Amino acid sequence: MAVDESELARQLYRTPPDRFVAARDAAVAEARQAGDPATARRIAGWKRPTVAAWLVNLLALDRPELVADLGPLAEALRTAQRDLKGPRLRELSAQRRELVAALVTEVRRIAAGLPEAPPAARLPLAEVEATLHAALADATVAEQVRTGRLLKAVHHSGFGEVPRPQLRLVTGGKAAAGGGVERAGGGAADVVPQREADRGGARRARDAQAAARAARAERAKRRRALDRELTAARAAQRQAERDLDGTTTAERDSVAALDRIEGELAELERRRAVAEQELSRAKLARRAAERTLTVARRRTGEVQGAIEAVDAEEADPTAGGEEAD
Repeated sequence: MAVDESELARQLYRTPPDRFVAARDAAVAEARQAGDPATARRIAGWKRPTVAAWLVNLLALDRPELVADLGPLAEALRTAQRDLKGPRLRELSAQRRELVAALVTEVRRIAAGLPEAPPAARLPLAEVEATLHAALADATVAEQVRTGRLLKAVHHSGFGEVPRPQLRLVTGGKAAAGGGVERAGGGAADVVPQREADRGGARRARDAQAAARAARAERAKRRRALDRELTAARAAQRQAERDLDGTTTAERDSVAALDRIEGELAELERRRAVAEQELSRAKLARRAAERTLTVARRRTGEVQGAIEAVDAEEADPTAGGEEAD
């Protein structure tokens, strides 16, 4: 019987990493016993994922419709990055943050429902988040995430394709890219004075320095704003983790209470069934006793009537008839 490798891969990459190797080796042995050594060799080559990669695989396998949103958003981000469309890029970047946050929350929810998953405080959610960001920047990573067979967390430096400015080298009297400065031989009237050229160069240098300072100030401002946003986000994450721990504990207590009540209900149902059987037997016994009583009363009446008849004969001697002469 042929082994369904696709379904087997889904099962194995849903298996917690600490049990992956044992489950894989068992699948290899099963394929060999089925007479399929080629499949056994392929399965033997499957690698164990890290915990972070396992969590991303669970997300891809359990909620493929959410992971599918990574592709279109990544393409839109790359297009906006190439076209240098600032407002559109900011809008898409906000969507990216919202999508990644939603996916991380879903990973946390999936893990909370698995007893073999690490506790919420030990989940490598930072690596999961970094992998999802990388999937939005790299089509290869996105495909690995989508298949649910990721082996380790992925980190991406920067985002997308960054357009580079087109530079031209100007040498001598002509620009390398075409067009240029004509250098006419002749008199002093055709030559730009060196002093004026120096002043123009100084102005350009000052302008460039001012632009560089303004750019650094803008980056510093953006960095401060991002730092504040990161601090707030981390505080919100810690609060959400505390809330999740509390609700998880409450859910666990509620399940235990429900199990206890269901056990009590089962015991009450058993006792009710026993009581109903005893009541049924008591009713049958009562009806039998009533029938016996009815027969006894009838017999008592008959005997009592016979006794009364005998007593009447003794009281009236003539009641038996006259003797013959």
